[in-house]
Amino acid sequence: MRKKLACAIAFAAALVSSTSAMAWTLEQAAEPYKGTSIKAIFLDRPGYAAAIKLLPEFEKKTGIKVNYEIVPYENSRERQVLDFTAGGEIDVVLTDVVWIGEFAGNGWLEPIKTFTDDEDLADPNLKLDGFFPILLESFGTWGDEVYGLPFDNYSGLLYYNRCMLQEAGFDKPPATWDELLNVYGPKLTDQANRKYAFALQSRRGETQSADSFMRVLWPFGGSLLDDQFKSNLNSQESQAGLKFRQDLMKIMPPGIVDYDHAEAVNALAQGNVAMITEWSAFYSTLADPTKSRITDCLAVATEPAGPAGLKPALGGFSLGVNAQSSDAKKAAAWLFIQWVTSEEMAKPYVEAGGVSGRTSVYKDADIQKRYPFVQPMVTSWDGGVPDFRPRFAEWPEISEVVAEWGTRMMLGNVGIEEGARSIGTRVEEILGQAGYYDGSKPLRK
Repeated sequence: MRKKLACAIAFAAALVSSTSAMAWTLEQAAEPYKGTSIKAIFLDRPGYAAAIKLLPEFEKKTGIKVNYEIVPYENSRERQVLDFTAGGEIDVVLTDVVWIGEFAGNGWLEPIKTFTDDEDLADPNLKLDGFFPILLESFGTWGDEVYGLPFDNYSGLLYYNRCMLQEAGFDKPPATWDELLNVYGPKLTDQANRKYAFALQSRRGETQSADSFMRVLWPFGGSLLDDQFKSNLNSQESQAGLKFRQDLMKIMPPGIVDYDHAEAVNALAQGNVAMITEWSAFYSTLADPTKSRITDCLAVATEPAGPAGLKPALGGFSLGVNAQSSDAKKAAAWLFIQWVTSEEMAKPYVEAGGVSGRTSVYKDADIQKRYPFVQPMVTSWDGGVPDFRPRFAEWPEISEVVAEWGTRMMLGNVGIEEGARSIGTRVEEILGQAGYYDGSKPLRK
């Protein structure tokens, strides 16, 4: 995969080099598409609010109108799939890391080669190698093709209330999950006053399957699947991670299984919990004094390490072009994607509240000083797990299974071993029907 991706990047670099002598400008490239309207799917998250803030600049330069629909994350995949199957109206496709196999495999995404091969549309300063490799590979690439550019990318981080920790006698955050539970947990949990050490967003759906369930597997050396795509959930390591999650319940608020991102972030922002593990994209919310009461006490670190080391969550999206859109809308959509993810726009995007996938912006001393989440995020991207969630087309169906049984396990309605076996049995049925075991599909893409 990395070799093929490197070749694709080298090709794009050669193309860019050959055209760099030309006076390419966004305004000139957009001239044939002035008056074109395109539609995008956005989420109600800081990274998308940041893009919306910057949109007037793009529209003024190009004459291209970017219409957007804000959709809850939980509905965003279904919304787009329905649009694809109906031959619909979405031109800028938002692709989660676990949807790339489904979207690309079904021919719904236009390979970016279509645009990088066109000297009228390809910005000589595109610089695919300027993205963090783990982001371009995980979020934008399927097989040997690049289908999207990284956008609003995250790592899991530990956000904590420094003041609460200091009052409890701690001058630094927990380095390990064991410390968080057994050392910090008892001193930071006061159930009588409704104060808790930690909150792990666990609402049934992708939040449960990805943010809660998968988050405790990797640091303990576990995983959903082994190398043969068989369930690994009843391994000693996976069981240790899932048992640990049950133990966390005693230092978390009641009703934690109903916490989505907004509830977890708000619990920290209002001073009700001392620590959360959340995506880097939520830093701007927690640092906003109109939304957070702890701005003077907010601190950020990498997620705690487990017995297997630092294995933080990896999340985020790429922006790609709908293969079913008209040629004019494809071109206009590409120009927007190329612009909003460019190195030129990386700093304005971060300053507006987004998280860029460009390496250069995080070397900026001003950015490092102003945004304390940068260093732990970059550290996490350097050590993250590309397959934190499996990147194949069947993940959405598997996610529903994990979410159902993961919720039952947290509620104590089913034991950890039984729940893991139930998930594993159903997952293997799904993968078997898809053809992974009879050779119809490769085990790795």
